[in-house]
Amino acid sequence: MAEDGNLDGIGGLAERVGARAGAQVAYGVPVERDGVTVIPVARTRWGFGGGSGHGGDPAGAQGEGSGGGGGVVVSPIGYIELSEGRARYRPIRDPLRVIPGALLALAVVALLVRRLLR
Repeated sequence: MAEDGNLDGIGGLAERVGARAGAQVAYGVPVERDGVTVIPVARTRWGFGGGSGHGGDPAGAQGEGSGGGGGVVVSPIGYIELSEGRARYRPIRDPLRVIPGALLALAVVALLVRRLLR
C-alpha cells in the first residue's frame, strides 16, 4: 500500500507465516510406544496488523510513519490416541478454567441466600 513498500513487507510476512499455518501446527509429530501412537493436538491463533501515516505541520515539515506486528499463540488442547485399530481423542483438561464459572456460581448462590434471608 505505502509507496515505500513497508506495508507490502508486512503482507509478505503474513503470507509466509500463514503458509506454515497448516495442519502440522495444530497436530504435532506422532509418538509411538508399546503399540500406542499419540498425536498431540493444539489450538492455534494468528494475528497481524499494520499501519501507515503521513502528515506535517504548517511550516512545511513532513511527517511520516509506519509500523506493524504479528503474533501466534499455540496452546495444547489434547491428543489423539491410536491403539488396537481405534482412534480416540483425549482432551487435556485445565482445572484452572473452571475457577471463573465457580466464582460466578458462588456469587449467584450468595445473592439468592441473601434475598431469602430478607
